[in-house]
Amino acid sequence: MERILVAVAWPYANGPLHLGHVAGAYLPADIFARYHRAKGNRVLMVSGSDQHGTPITITAEQEGKPPQEIAAKYHAGFLDCWRRMGISFDLFTSTGTANHARVVHDFFLKLLDKGYIYRDKMPLPYCAKCQRYLPDRYVEGTCPFCSYAESRGDQCDKCGKPLGPLELGNPRCRLCGSPPRTEDSEHFFLRLSAFRDQLLDWVRQQSGWRQNVLNFTQRYLEEGLKDRAITRDIEWGIPIPQPGFEKKRIYVWFEAVIGYLSASKEWAAAGKNDDGWADYWQGESKSYYFIGKDNIPFHTMIWPAMLMGYGGLNLPSDVPANEFLTIEGRKLSTSRNWAVWLPDYLERYAPDPLRYLLSANMPESADADFSWREFVRRNNDELVATYGNLVHRVMTFTHRHFEGCVPQPGDLDAASNALLRKAESTLAAVDESLAHCRFREAVRAAMSLAQETNRYLDEKSPWKTVKTDRQACATALFASFSAISCLKTVLAPFLPFSSQKLHAMLGGQGEVTAEGWGLHAVQPGQRLGAAETLFTKLDEAVVAAESSRLGNGQG
Repeated sequence: MERILVAVAWPYANGPLHLGHVAGAYLPADIFARYHRAKGNRVLMVSGSDQHGTPITITAEQEGKPPQEIAAKYHAGFLDCWRRMGISFDLFTSTGTANHARVVHDFFLKLLDKGYIYRDKMPLPYCAKCQRYLPDRYVEGTCPFCSYAESRGDQCDKCGKPLGPLELGNPRCRLCGSPPRTEDSEHFFLRLSAFRDQLLDWVRQQSGWRQNVLNFTQRYLEEGLKDRAITRDIEWGIPIPQPGFEKKRIYVWFEAVIGYLSASKEWAAAGKNDDGWADYWQGESKSYYFIGKDNIPFHTMIWPAMLMGYGGLNLPSDVPANEFLTIEGRKLSTSRNWAVWLPDYLERYAPDPLRYLLSANMPESADADFSWREFVRRNNDELVATYGNLVHRVMTFTHRHFEGCVPQPGDLDAASNALLRKAESTLAAVDESLAHCRFREAVRAAMSLAQETNRYLDEKSPWKTVKTDRQACATALFASFSAISCLKTVLAPFLPFSSQKLHAMLGGQGEVTAEGWGLHAVQPGQRLGAAETLFTKLDEAVVAAESSRLGNGQG
């Protein structure tokens, strides 16, 4: 049995979730966690709402509301979406808890005491018109690396490079549009430069990481690391535990990554086991950080450096960062409403078809596209016609001709034995793929078994042999049920709702996850549950109706 920490990116609580969030981090993390739970491993999956930082204050100012009200509103929305989408967190908390502040202060003070945090003055953009220092995201301008004209002052959305606001060309205040001047302000800095060689040695040992993550990190480390300020002139966030800094706050990029640890401690305390968090942070435990590619530097360099400096805590085992999801061939843009919002989707459609499409088309090594046409096609052709129809015809036929019980087979012929071997090899292939975070490959292998079972069923034609050779008919149905039982298991991490329904249809009791990972052989005479429809066919009109919502302000 292994101990697995599944640490998932913290979404800013300044707007609803969209499909880019789901495909980028939350769905792969959930698939991975469900798989490991089924394997019998101890899993802790944590995340939470990032309630601090300038994204929240910008939204609050735009809406004329306190930041806390904005954060609370979207945090509640996140929890509702996770429940309806089947994202199975052990704890989804927020950076607004007293526990999180305590853990952040502990981290800050220990790094300060060890000399990894120091005080210094830094030149900052100051807007004379707004009469305030401008935090990073309050400055926009041209990226010095890729010349993107709409870059933010903390990171370029186009090339992914971390930036400082003074590095931007043609800088402007996000609030009023005027160019800021530069003034000095005293802040605390993380001595990142001290960890460059240690990080490079560590990263070079990570042969199992995705190539895009490895290449990005090594290239960046080889260029050299600069110390970074970890406090900001802002009054929304976690206070700095040092006198004279009452009007400044710990910067969000420093405190949010500590949330993985604070959430683990909160989870342990809630379970009346205050030291239980250590099982996932020390010793033989493995930790996997599921993020989008824009967060790679924070999780492969900055957070590991902080962990090295703090001491006694495990470094990431893997950072399976995904690339971006585009929508109908265009870059996702929340400001232009070129997005598919998760709450909106869940109002109209079931979660499993979306989980399936995003799994089969996950942006693991390159950007992937979501289109409504592909959503309808995969739902109708693959979930309904291939998988759902297979289950439906085997179930209804058995209810009609074998009194709702799994038939007693005769001797298995070559084709039947081949199908059972296919089920065994599918279980092994999906196991191998999921263990290495290759989700597209895993779901393809699973659906290949569904296709093969349909071919076998067509070849055996039990609807004919039921009249001419009832024993052969029973054998074909038994082999088909064996394959379907395997499909239930291998697809459960991807399609938890339909797998649970299929579990009941096959006569299973309780939760499908409790059955564990393996080939759960159907037993002759086993009583089946009622036959139900696993998936619903979608009308082609969905494509035009949903596409028309994009970019026009409709939710």
